[in-house]
Amino acid sequence: MIDPAILEPLADDAWPARERTRLGGWRLNASAGRSMRINACWPLGAPDREPEAALDAVEAWYAARGLPPRFKLTDGVTAPGDLAQRLAARGYGATKETLVMLGPTGGEGDSAVRVVAAPDAAFEAVLTATAGDPEDGRERIEALARIPAPARFARLDVDGAPAAIGASAIGGGYAGVFGMRTAPDHRRKGLARRVLRALLAEAATLGAERAWLQVEADNAPAIALYADEGFAAAYRYRYWAR
Repeated sequence: MIDPAILEPLADDAWPARERTRLGGWRLNASAGRSMRINACWPLGAPDREPEAALDAVEAWYAARGLPPRFKLTDGVTAPGDLAQRLAARGYGATKETLVMLGPTGGEGDSAVRVVAAPDAAFEAVLTATAGDPEDGRERIEALARIPAPARFARLDVDGAPAAIGASAIGGGYAGVFGMRTAPDHRRKGLARRVLRALLAEAATLGAERAWLQVEADNAPAIALYADEGFAAAYRYRYWAR
């Protein structure tokens, strides 16, 4: 469906970390330590030094920032090919398997969903309420603010109160969908589907022909929702941590 070597750099740029650097084809991201995507090394190509020296450098880089070293290993694109074995020898293990899904943009959208170019306080309130902890919420809000233009932020209110949100980033002809959250009191009412449709309709007007999203592999309800909206599995990745 798509080569992860094409999509992964777009995904990295769409959800930017607070601090970023590279070791050749390895991308190092650091923020506050919560969201794994922006607190991990993405080894998308050969490093600029021998692999063991590169691993030493990554571990030192994260240690200097008070963060645990993590690696995001993506099927079909991780370099070198024996990196998983090298990490295992250092005491790392795979965790949090994630599915990347690809689907269409367009559709009629939903006129009740408000779609704007920047998150507001009501949008942030839903994100904070559904975050694992306040620091996690703050880190994600900061990351959303760094999404390069054109970004879109969707919010659906129920009885005048914010109930469901989602965001998208446009790049390379694709729309990346992020931050799909529903307030606890409004779950299982179809609100996420309506927000997703609004984002996909808006993405088509911005020139995106296809959309991608990331969902944890054990989140069966979300995967079923996205599949029902025309998304199909493209590839998987896993985080490696000690």
